[in-house]
Amino acid sequence: MGKNFLSIILLLLVVSILFSFFFSPQEKTKQIPFTQLVTDINQGKVKQITVTQDNLNIVYKNGEKASSMKEAETSLSQSLINYGVNKDKIDSVKIAIKSGQTAWSWLGPVIIFGILPLLVFIFFFGAILKQTKGGAMQAFNFAKAKPRLSGVGQTNQEKVTFDDVGGLQEAKEELKEIVDFLKNPQKYLKIGARIPRGVLLIGAPGTGKTLLAKAVASEAHVPFYSISGSEFIELFVGVGSARVRDLFATARKHQPSIIFIDELDAIGRSRGPGIGGGYEEREQTLNQILSEMDGFQKNSTCIVLGATNRPEILDAALLRPGRFDRRIVLDLPDLKSRIQILKIHCRNKPLDKKVDIQEIAERTPGFSGADLSNLVNEAALLAAQRNKTKIDQTEFLESIEKVMLGPERKSHILSKEEKRISAYHEAGHAIVTTFCPPHEEPVRKVSIVARGLAAGYTLKSPQEEKHLKTKEEFMAEISTLLGGYCAEKLIFGQVTTGATNDLKQASLLARKLVKDYGMSKLGPITFGEKEELSFLGKEFEERKNYSEKIAEKIDEEVSKIILKAEKQATEILKRKKKALVRVAKVLIKKETIEKEEFEKLVKDN
Repeated sequence: MGKNFLSIILLLLVVSILFSFFFSPQEKTKQIPFTQLVTDINQGKVKQITVTQDNLNIVYKNGEKASSMKEAETSLSQSLINYGVNKDKIDSVKIAIKSGQTAWSWLGPVIIFGILPLLVFIFFFGAILKQTKGGAMQAFNFAKAKPRLSGVGQTNQEKVTFDDVGGLQEAKEELKEIVDFLKNPQKYLKIGARIPRGVLLIGAPGTGKTLLAKAVASEAHVPFYSISGSEFIELFVGVGSARVRDLFATARKHQPSIIFIDELDAIGRSRGPGIGGGYEEREQTLNQILSEMDGFQKNSTCIVLGATNRPEILDAALLRPGRFDRRIVLDLPDLKSRIQILKIHCRNKPLDKKVDIQEIAERTPGFSGADLSNLVNEAALLAAQRNKTKIDQTEFLESIEKVMLGPERKSHILSKEEKRISAYHEAGHAIVTTFCPPHEEPVRKVSIVARGLAAGYTLKSPQEEKHLKTKEEFMAEISTLLGGYCAEKLIFGQVTTGATNDLKQASLLARKLVKDYGMSKLGPITFGEKEELSFLGKEFEERKNYSEKIAEKIDEEVSKIILKAEKQATEILKRKKKALVRVAKVLIKKETIEKEEFEKLVKDN
């Protein structure tokens, strides 16, 4: 309505300008009789006469103006002579003759006072009717779902196939069965098989859940209706369930088809005692989804794909057989999968011949597919900033640190003493992780250049990826976390706040050993039960299922683990003190040490 109002104002402004242009107020002139004009001419007072048909506009020599009328059908000169004006006097007066009325003299008023007001009226009421109609249509469509349609019949959309998804072999094999059913449903229905109505994709953020869903739609060549779980929820009760009904009705009309609900946990969370209307609206929406999935016929070729990274909070009714029959877990990619993903994202990018994808994959354990995509993009941005035509290994290695820790904080300048403390702190981490049994991990890079929130960092290169850990390995990790703290204490006799984050992580890991992993003298028992606060989202509270006496023992065990790890780290640093000093001095001078140089510094103690 604001745009229409502005248009109306502009139109009225144009009308007023035109009106002022065509009908500017004219100066009033006195009307004199023709005999007075004759007298004035004879007396030599008149300078000019403008004749417009029978009208006379008179200008006197003193600047005054007047008007008069002459005889009809008689020229001005003849009329003046007839009234006794001397011919010489007539010659001294400048006489100009103008034609009669022009087209604008009658067309202007018609346009200004007739057509333009009518156009303004039509435009104004047309705008009002359009707004009224739009509001009515918006109200009518308020309860309709608005999924994004892709797949069959959609142009200018990126086509995703299973070949575009790196790794996830088991997940792709499971989904290929769904694709085969959508292509050849009769093959399964003839033998009496019931294809799963719902498939739930479970995985950490960035592992490729949405990408896999798009690949299923592209491979099956069926309509793909994509919508987020949060798009169902509105302030008004009943809107979410209405949108669910509309979405499923639309998908059934175009069978075979796929409905993809991203972030399913937004509406599929376990039901409980509600707090406020919004909670009841979400519950009604969930109930409608359960009802719709139950309503699928046996020979229905409409399949629901759901995606979530929080399967533990989903309602049990949503996960029972007959609804989401299958659950496909998407793990973080291993080394082989990371190589495949990197190759996919590097397809259309100019790479230098010396780029080693294997090395990049080895340096990115724990990266998701989205992280690897971001890594390749950051490398391309770095190469472009440096005016290069190809991306080389340097850009990739720098991008790894940028994705992991953040950009370099060049404005973060340390004093000489702070730089010395930071150097020994990071050297302490590096020495401990290198020489701490049972599985010493080689250091890839040590730096005291601030990145992100870290004032310095030590990057390790794990020899192999592990999914299980022993207590000794956890103890080595805690000792490594305490390496900076112990180095400060050993060299300077005191500690700084630089070890704060290390101490938090070490304490948290030690408490998990006791309470969650059963790796303490308290035995194979877990302590405490975490419950999600349903109205606070991700916040959890721990319900104590143990006595105060046990709580004291837990604290004692945590303290013993921390002190043991500290003792181990201190012993390593004392034994390798010469290497510690060498590494710290080079860090103070160069700020960054790579793997090869570090290994030479610590080779001989």
